[in-house]
Amino acid sequence: MKTLQSKTIWIGVALALLMAMTRFNHFGSAAALPDASYAVYFLGGLFLGRIRGALLVLALLLVEAALVDYYAINFRGVSGWCVTSAYGFLVFAYASLWFVGRWYAPRHDLTGKSLLGLFVAAAVAGSLAFVIANVSFYLLAGYFGRMSAAEYTSSVAQYYGPYVEVAVMYIGGAVVLQMLYSILTGKQHGAKAA
Repeated sequence: MKTLQSKTIWIGVALALLMAMTRFNHFGSAAALPDASYAVYFLGGLFLGRIRGALLVLALLLVEAALVDYYAINFRGVSGWCVTSAYGFLVFAYASLWFVGRWYAPRHDLTGKSLLGLFVAAAVAGSLAFVIANVSFYLLAGYFGRMSAAEYTSSVAQYYGPYVEVAVMYIGGAVVLQMLYSILTGKQHGAKAA
């Protein structure tokens, strides 16, 4: 039991650190990794979504995201253009990632079939979060009064792939770490997620 609690704490800390280190830059650069927020929420649901206090962990990650954004805008010179009345809908976008990860958790192990399912679930969750975030931004930001929904969709479609690809890349990295952990601890590759 103590090992499970310790593992849970380490997973939570790793996810919080990953978001803190990457949230400053959506797509990355030569000096910065791309934003891992979508993956953090999905992995949080996958590995922590069924523990006691899971919703508190989700809430803490949501607060962390807002604090990182506040810091980036006020102290790092990052544009606050995206912080509008639609910003609150990121809660629903990120929660969708969390709850799809939570839903997939009992199905997740390190077999080929399960990993394929994991990546499909991650792509679906990333797509859902992208749609929630962008539809709310279109409707509530106040920037697009003269732009039709079709024009808006065609202008943001270029960002869809990178958002989902980056999330899946980070989730793949987490799976590699999970495999290494299972090898080092002598656990079977079919072991279920924490």
